[in-house]
Amino acid sequence: MIKNDIWIKQQAEKGMIKPFEPTLINRVENSPVISYGLSSYGYDIRLSPNDFRIFRRVPGTLVNPKNFNPENLESATLHTSEYGDFFILPAHSYGLGVALEKLEVPPNITVICVGKSTYARVALIANVTPAEAAWHGHLTLEFSNSSETDCMIFANEGVVQLLFLEGEPCATTYADRNGKYQNQPETVILAKV
Repeated sequence: MIKNDIWIKQQAEKGMIKPFEPTLINRVENSPVISYGLSSYGYDIRLSPNDFRIFRRVPGTLVNPKNFNPENLESATLHTSEYGDFFILPAHSYGLGVALEKLEVPPNITVICVGKSTYARVALIANVTPAEAAWHGHLTLEFSNSSETDCMIFANEGVVQLLFLEGEPCATTYADRNGKYQNQPETVILAKV
């Protein structure tokens, strides 16, 4: 069953989401922002300004998820304008960011991370990403710019929505099996095997 705003708020008060915004914020200091915070059946998390990386072609290298070469990623510059702080994801490229909020997922919940319609309408696609039962940390987020134009992706503003799905208790949680992406810091974490 998908969990509602009442449940999300109760769990956030116990530390499930930090920092937590109990309402959906779409303006900050009278300026419009891409919404973040609590919605009816989800929570819109923000993109951290601390780390965003873009895949670059490096001649002679392959992207190997079993032996990832960090040289295939380039740190993006955080820009500032009257619209806010943002990274630029070039046309037809792929980038990795990290969530500002830290999660502590309960053991009977799996979180699904989905894209926001505001970004989808400008051809920025967020990969669907799970955070399994008892996962803790800052989510590494994946984005694809499928347009012909460079795209601004705003830091400290909503970037993806989390949906919380409750299931019967599982035999082994992500924490129990010492999952390789457990306790991620507020930085991009590269592929691991």
